[in-house]
Amino acid sequence: MNKAFYQLGARTPQGKPIPFAYFEGKVVLIVNTATKCGLAPQFEGLEDLHQQYKSEGLIVLGFPCDQFAGQEPETNETVEQVCKINHGVTFPLTEKCDVNGKDTHPVFKYLKNKLGGFFGSRIKWNFTKFLIDRKGNPYKRYAPVKSPAFLEKDIKKLLRHTT
Repeated sequence: MNKAFYQLGARTPQGKPIPFAYFEGKVVLIVNTATKCGLAPQFEGLEDLHQQYKSEGLIVLGFPCDQFAGQEPETNETVEQVCKINHGVTFPLTEKCDVNGKDTHPVFKYLKNKLGGFFGSRIKWNFTKFLIDRKGNPYKRYAPVKSPAFLEKDIKKLLRHTT
């Protein structure tokens, strides 16, 4: 088991802690999100994955980020409501965070170190996705343009591995 991932955590938009130890034994999909991004229709696909596989152990966790062209203008106070009303999102969101630079959220520091991108580890845009297996091991990184449906085969594979 990869203890490093489970020692990380985040906060809800209301500031409550989300210890990743809660996710032990689950498959986790971490996505940096933005409500005004051209890729925002992916919220619906992420929600579909959440609804279809949450009972089998999938956790989808959205990290709102405003580092790309100001495409997340919502505040911590409004982001959940906007995501629910405009995109039907019920999966958990965190407080807004940075995914690059000196204030990079620790989970993105960790994931970028473990799963570098095609042109280096820097996250290039909204809706970069990271899939973590049931043991807390970063499994795969997906480019922003990869639809949530594209990840389904890998999610099913990881969900089948229960140990």
